Amino acid sequence: QVQLVESGGGLVQAGGSLRLSCAASGSIASINAMGWYRQAPGKQREVVATITSDGSTNYANSVKGRFTISRDNAKNTVYLQMNSLKPEDTAVYYCNALRGNRVYWGQGTLVTVSS
Repeated sequence: QVQLVESGGGLVQAGGSLRLSCAASGSIASINAMGWYRQAPGKQREVVATITSDGSTNYANSVKGRFTISRDNAKNTVYLQMNSLKPEDTAVYYCNALRGNRVYWGQGTLVTVSS
């Protein structure tokens, strides 16, 4: 089992920044990739950014140039630095980990961007 705990969400004005953290514990060996997803009210969950064990990253087009995903292997933590936030970034953000053929999810952290 892998446990994921997100933190760092909150209320921010448009144009502001937030940094989300996702701490992994448990059977973290052989985690292939981690990522951030989000789900806005009334919408499906969508991928925001992913990072593999070798550091390769991918971003949704809507966040390219504004968000940065990174990982600290020593702390078993993945971060999402979010800059130039927009009201449409408002959502519950979920951390995700892929280990083998199993996917693990955190409980989510709410990000609200006011206009």
